[in-house]
Amino acid sequence: MMLLLQISAAQGPAECQLAVAKALRRLLVEATDYAVELQVVEEEPGAHAGTFRSVLLALEGARADELARSWEGTVQWSCPSPYRPNHGRQNWFIGVARFAAPTAILEGEIRFETMRSSGPGGQHVNTTDSAVRATHVSTGISVKVQTERSQHANKRLAVLLIARRLAQRSEEAKLEQRADRRMAHHQVARGDPVRVFRGDNFKPGS
Repeated sequence: MMLLLQISAAQGPAECQLAVAKALRRLLVEATDYAVELQVVEEEPGAHAGTFRSVLLALEGARADELARSWEGTVQWSCPSPYRPNHGRQNWFIGVARFAAPTAILEGEIRFETMRSSGPGGQHVNTTDSAVRATHVSTGISVKVQTERSQHANKRLAVLLIARRLAQRSEEAKLEQRADRRMAHHQVARGDPVRVFRGDNFKPGS
């Protein structure tokens, strides 16, 4: 199965953006242990080199859902700030959200176009029409995917990306009616973390 996993620092400071990068490296290791293929689909750089405000990952494999669920929720990193040595705070929080799509239902609402994958400067990555542009007919939401080698895999990933954007649009519409809350992707709960890591080496803790 294929699904999406988003790691986000939300509105957190640079330390949270560093925690996103550390969580990504940890996830890459765990994905190997779980025999799950992991691809970075989108990333938003943080304030410092090598850090991220958010990273969107595609996970594929028999244990992809198991791995994603083990991260879903709030992740706590306990470590003195590497950027502000005299800062009193030592607990930093990031959020991990899992997105899965009812593919069979969504595909009937999506128009697919195939094209050749291309790299920088217009050079062809391959000679087959494996890249896919998918458009959600009723909303006009469109994505282009060429991460995977096969057209079929790119179609599945495109469906997941559109499902994620539809879910975000729906959530934003609900939150617009509730002025006392910020948008969901800007929120990270600081209580009851699902995972806790400690120190600069990001070791699992309790």
